[in-house]
Amino acid sequence: MAFVATSSSTTAISASNLARSTGSSSEPNAPRIGSFRLLDRRSAAAVNLSSQRRASSVRPVNAEPKRNDGIVPLAAAVATPEVAEKVEVEDYEQLAKQLENASPLQIMDKALEKFGNDIAIAFSGAEDVALIEYAKLTGRPFRVFSLDTGRLNPETYQFFDAVEKHYGIRIEYMFPDAVEVQALVRSKGLFSFYEDGHQECCRVRKVRPLRRALKGLRAWITGQRKDQSPGTRSEVPVVQVDPVFEGLEGGAGSLIKWNPVANVDGGDIWKFLRAMEVPVNSLHSQGYVSIGCEPCTRAVLPGQHEREGRWWWEDAKAKECGLHKGNLKQDAQEVPVNGTANRDLFEARNLVALSRNGMENLLKLEKREEPWIVVLYAPWCQFCQGMESSYVELAEKLAGSGVKVGKFQADGEQKEFAKQELQLGSFPTILFFPKHSSRPIKYPSEQRDVDSLMAFVNALR
Repeated sequence: MAFVATSSSTTAISASNLARSTGSSSEPNAPRIGSFRLLDRRSAAAVNLSSQRRASSVRPVNAEPKRNDGIVPLAAAVATPEVAEKVEVEDYEQLAKQLENASPLQIMDKALEKFGNDIAIAFSGAEDVALIEYAKLTGRPFRVFSLDTGRLNPETYQFFDAVEKHYGIRIEYMFPDAVEVQALVRSKGLFSFYEDGHQECCRVRKVRPLRRALKGLRAWITGQRKDQSPGTRSEVPVVQVDPVFEGLEGGAGSLIKWNPVANVDGGDIWKFLRAMEVPVNSLHSQGYVSIGCEPCTRAVLPGQHEREGRWWWEDAKAKECGLHKGNLKQDAQEVPVNGTANRDLFEARNLVALSRNGMENLLKLEKREEPWIVVLYAPWCQFCQGMESSYVELAEKLAGSGVKVGKFQADGEQKEFAKQELQLGSFPTILFFPKHSSRPIKYPSEQRDVDSLMAFVNALR
């Protein structure tokens, strides 16, 4: 016979001692003694075997798992309840306020201390390698996972390999479901996102794999910054209850999202990477700033916002792939960008504000007395705000030249009209209406300085 504690610790006592203490060793039913119960040798052996199996199922952080295509990687594996400790209920809005002025290193240390092996860094293969460097500097163990969509640049795969070697870690890759990808490509082709938006492709290749990964965690760490995307990330806190995804325990509020570099400027991130001699994606030296899948990412020009290189055929408010869907507001016109949401743009004496009727009339005219250049804009769009001064200067230079300069607010109720009739793809869109042609010509470049715009006008008038 043997004693087994209900806490799973086992204290062995010889059968002869047990017989003396109880007066009998042949009880048909094992009685309980305090918090202990009596088991026969076969039961005790079974308990010990069960404990050994549980212990062996826990893998060390950053350990390379054995090859098994039928097992979801560690970032999505459901941990054994005996391993994960319950985190006390905490007011994360209050914690975010307390950490608002903390350094990224302090925030990272707090996150890793609080969640241990139940938290992982989401690594995209871009400048968010800074998160891995901060995690290393804490001296704490950490985990890293990444979404391999199957459509990344070769340089990004090479970068993943360099990061693994530099830090001595194994990135836990998550892949899209092959059946879902096959169905999407067979029904819509390889580049359907150029025609009907990127959301469906991102949902299959990124969002669903991420959802699987997060179901095995209680918290995750992202590289979101407030200066990254107009209208969607300007209010990102350093820590929050994830508004979209669920964690290990399931249900709303079961996952915590940490954003250690939320308050850091992109330029300062790069100063940190250079100072620490951290490996970086070689695409950055080719003009890429924000890096995603190869078909949906391109280099940006000097002075352009970094997110202009992502899904450039869509408007600014939609530049989220779904991983941070909670950042999107229901009405983008209500989202202030640098406090200018309620201020109109391109207000100048030589600029004509066109109404819907005015644009329809301009389209109908086959022979105009004067050519027009018109910008289709949205006041909340940071890219529109960025070109405001150059467009106003263009209007001043063209005053009295015979070329009219106009603007048309094409968001809200006018957006569908602008997309169907005015070639609107993203904000801003610039059109030139020649004097002797009804069909407008779309400005093809993203160089929106006054000299480039003037060259476009002079070439067509």
